[in-house]
Amino acid sequence: MTHSITTRWVGRLVALSALVCALAAPAFAQKGLDEPFQGPFKKALAGKTVGYVPVAMNFDLTEGWFAVLKRELEPYGMKVVVRDANWSTNAGAQAITTLISEKPAVIVVHNPDVQTYAKLIQRAEKEGIFIIQINMGSAFRSTAFVGANWIEIGERDTQAVVDFCKGKSNKIAVVQGALSAAASAYTLKGVENVLAKNPDVKVVSSQAADWDAAKAKAITQTVLKQNPDLCGIVGFWDGMDIGTAAAVKEAGLTGKVFVATSGGGEQKGACDLVKSGAFDLDLSYDVPTQGADMAALVKWLVSSDMKPGTVKGSVYTTLIPVTKANAGIDGTCWKLERLKQ
Repeated sequence: MTHSITTRWVGRLVALSALVCALAAPAFAQKGLDEPFQGPFKKALAGKTVGYVPVAMNFDLTEGWFAVLKRELEPYGMKVVVRDANWSTNAGAQAITTLISEKPAVIVVHNPDVQTYAKLIQRAEKEGIFIIQINMGSAFRSTAFVGANWIEIGERDTQAVVDFCKGKSNKIAVVQGALSAAASAYTLKGVENVLAKNPDVKVVSSQAADWDAAKAKAITQTVLKQNPDLCGIVGFWDGMDIGTAAAVKEAGLTGKVFVATSGGGEQKGACDLVKSGAFDLDLSYDVPTQGADMAALVKWLVSSDMKPGTVKGSVYTTLIPVTKANAGIDGTCWKLERLKQ
């Protein structure tokens, strides 16, 4: 009898516990809700091709952009194909011409100058191909531009040099890139904007090094011999200004001649050189962010009902000033080998 009562009580306790648990548990829908937009998005991207035409591969900017595009787009079944112009405008024009005939969904173009690719870009959009221009734009405004605001770079670099030169000789030099490149022409305008407000500053040299470190070094060596009291240099790209900084170092003027430049913010090309004293300021336009911006535009354009040429816009990159104060902080710069992983 006792055993029977005990068994009944145990059974009741088990039932009561089950009831309490059921009441305490959250209510779940019997079926999940299907998100209606991800399916069409994936379908729109799958199998599409993105052509990528840089001025050249094998340096941090172009390698970084390519790595991010692949990382962001290939998981969705997109194919990213690179056509390396290798510093040849003719090769680049031929690459774009060939891509137009192959009908990719998007072509990412890195222009060597403002004119060479302009008509080809216009033709591509007329034939139904979206064009995203990266960092160096052409005279023709395509669907999208992603890149640095070069006028802002010119102004900020020059202002830093002018501030350093106060109370010194006020003699500065400008080392330009390629004269016909948008990055160089627009940066020069920024330089001029600041100099117009500082008439006491004297530009003793303003020459084009054509993005070549060896030319930048030779130009700077000559300028320093002629002007040993030079107090600052505005350079237009850190990949080129490695030569500029080398000439300053050889003259024993590191720290006495303020070197301001700009670049993609890669660890070896920016943070390490600022820490070493080669550069005093390197304005980074942060290649990984630019790559992500391009990839996001590709996804949006290809998955939308938009037609090439019907919308035009720009995504200007927020600049990161790399100085001795932050050059040693992890995350200020990025590493190319990590992007490629």
